[in-house]
Amino acid sequence: MADPGTDPQSSKTEPLVNNKTPETQPPAAFPAEAYPYGAYPPGAFPPGAYPPNAYPPGAYPPGVYLPTAQQPVAQPPGVYSNQAPLGPGGIPLMPAPSGIPNCPPGLEYLTQVDQLLVHQQVELLEVLTGFETNNKYQIKNSLGQLVYFAAEENDFCNRNCCGNLRSFDMKILDNLGQEVINLYRPLRCAGCCCPCCLQELEVKAPPGEPIGYVVQTWDLCLPKFTIQNDKKEPVLKIIGPCCICNCCSDIDFKVTNLDESETVGKISKQWTGLAREAFTDATNFGIQFPMDLDVKIKAVMLGACFLIDYVFFEKNN
Repeated sequence: MADPGTDPQSSKTEPLVNNKTPETQPPAAFPAEAYPYGAYPPGAFPPGAYPPNAYPPGAYPPGVYLPTAQQPVAQPPGVYSNQAPLGPGGIPLMPAPSGIPNCPPGLEYLTQVDQLLVHQQVELLEVLTGFETNNKYQIKNSLGQLVYFAAEENDFCNRNCCGNLRSFDMKILDNLGQEVINLYRPLRCAGCCCPCCLQELEVKAPPGEPIGYVVQTWDLCLPKFTIQNDKKEPVLKIIGPCCICNCCSDIDFKVTNLDESETVGKISKQWTGLAREAFTDATNFGIQFPMDLDVKIKAVMLGACFLIDYVFFEKNN
């Protein structure tokens, strides 16, 4: 029986909030006064993202985080944003530049380099049988990162009957496997005393659009070439040594201005060792040019490197 001096409503239990008694509700991790209204937009953090009591009240003063603040992105262990991806054989790939105006697609890589390394791959079938196979090259920057891959396309009779004078189509692919440069060399006769059949190479980037030419210049003593633009106007000259002796040293082809008074770069055939030089015709080249040189002329200089390789260093088996 209830005491007549007490309120009959006081004996009733208080209503539950969220199906929990006040004693079982966890304390608020972030008091309402810790952050001004609107500091975090609705839905910025899903429920349960931070467990209760993860941070003591007042750990972050009001206004530390703005509404548009970006939260740091945690990367998995061992993954770094500045780590270059790896290509075939574990060779690091050069990151592709972007946002470069007035640059043919695929030549953006050349805007970031002043040196290229051209390494011809050794073909085991060619070493064992002596039959000439299609040449393949890896093109890298000075850090050893793969920039392009070049592959000759030719038939068996042309390779083995015409030797180093053969015509060819060479496709240069980027790291995505897309053809970005095409080189075409027509069939020409050889002979320093015959100025009517000089060597020539056409460079297209993208394929189908000529951007320059490499034309041999007749000279009785020195190997000379002229680099031309898409209108066949001379831009630079290439001058080789009088005696091309490939013995324990590099062979430099100087790249000069038109009056040959200033050297602006060079194409060097690098010594690769006695065994490789004796038993294969796989060659290594280094190309140097000014960083601010027109990217199209850089691509034409790359084509000149392949023409020099075929004319002077490709062996006839």
